[in-house]
Amino acid sequence: MKYLAGTTAAAAPATSLLLSSCKGSPVLGGSSAENAMTLRQNPNSGDQVSLLGYGMMRLPQLPEGTPDDPQTGPFDQEMINRQVDYALAHGVNYFDTSPVYCRGLSERCTGIALSRHPRDSYFIATKLSNFGTDQWPLEASQAMFENSLKELQTDYIDYLLLHSTGGGGRDPETGENLSGLEVCQRRFIDNGLCDWLYEQKAAGRIRNMGFSWHGDYRAFELLLRLHDEGRYHWDFVQIELNYLDWFYANEINNSNVDAVTLYGELHKRGIPAVIMEPLLGGRLANVNDAVAAELKQRDPEATIASWAFRFAGTPEGVLTVLSGMTYMEHLEENVRTYSPLRPISEEDHEFLMHIAELIYGQKEIPCTACQYCMPCPYGIDIPSNFAHFNRCIREGNTPQSSGSPTYRRQRRAFLVGYDRSVPRLRQASHCIGCGQCQPHCPQQIDIPRELRRIDEYAEQLRREGGPL
Repeated sequence: MKYLAGTTAAAAPATSLLLSSCKGSPVLGGSSAENAMTLRQNPNSGDQVSLLGYGMMRLPQLPEGTPDDPQTGPFDQEMINRQVDYALAHGVNYFDTSPVYCRGLSERCTGIALSRHPRDSYFIATKLSNFGTDQWPLEASQAMFENSLKELQTDYIDYLLLHSTGGGGRDPETGENLSGLEVCQRRFIDNGLCDWLYEQKAAGRIRNMGFSWHGDYRAFELLLRLHDEGRYHWDFVQIELNYLDWFYANEINNSNVDAVTLYGELHKRGIPAVIMEPLLGGRLANVNDAVAAELKQRDPEATIASWAFRFAGTPEGVLTVLSGMTYMEHLEENVRTYSPLRPISEEDHEFLMHIAELIYGQKEIPCTACQYCMPCPYGIDIPSNFAHFNRCIREGNTPQSSGSPTYRRQRRAFLVGYDRSVPRLRQASHCIGCGQCQPHCPQQIDIPRELRRIDEYAEQLRREGGPL
């Protein structure tokens, strides 16, 4: 198996650190009471942070047909309030949002829900999401920060992140693609934004400074080098970590770095890690029947998702694990998983590396439905196209041979399901390969190529068979 083979210099010690941390107490810096939420202490601020963090990226929406609310649009503020109340009552105190989440309304919805509670009962994390080139100038980024304070109804941000620091973009003058390193330099360093943010931290308007990273590893290295040189001190860093990305991120995403390396670089510096995508956009909760059977056989009482959450929460130095919990049942399940955490053992780790190998072999498109690629200028629903294709792979509905006895059933399931889940005008066939989506994908997916792959496969199925 891959995890026993030779790895990078950072991989081996990081693996041993993960396994050794399994042997310690599951509650670090928090209550050890039965059924209490596991807490982790931030060594920079002393904050006692819940191991489960609430990601406010996929908020519940109003029932279909309900008119939009004048203030919060299609989002169900009453349900958001109920879920936030439940989270706080069960020990969750870290809430992660952004100016760009939920059509730009996540901060507002989060602010409404949290402002009903004492300010010292929760930690707010939000981001400098200055993705547009018109937001790169210092004044525009400063305005974004000030608006975040307004929307969140607070005088200070507990955890402020430079958002998606490795993501690429386009030069505003030439239109040429820029690397993630170049964009990081322009968005945060050259314009003086980082210096200004640290001034705000000194003034008490930001309590902890950090960054989230996807994409160009050189941007990650740049920011850590600035930390090492003492120019900026990162109180935390947000990375993608799950048992599939632990050793397979590079293979899945071409240019991404495996999570074991990212974690190792943070751990050796003592920088707390905030974990995103523990389920890889739901992929590790919606595995195929064969993988699910192995997980259930090992622990019949555990849910499929809980394996991924336990893995993400086990490593030493992980501060909190984010989950975008749209539904109350997801919130309740995740609270149970971390109340308290049952760390992954060495044997569990070996088993999950085997499961990762099985999932990697399915060759799904590594989309997490983050929506950063949207809107498409030609109306294509990119995440829904990928979701249908991946679902058919998991369910065995991607027939390869018309001679197979199950071909007709599988063909019908793919094509009928495609038309039902993605309207014809929003399907992959309408992609012209403009590439505008490409620089924004945190997973470094070659989106036009994958859409072409889906379209060609669907057309092949339409040509080969008769009526559905």
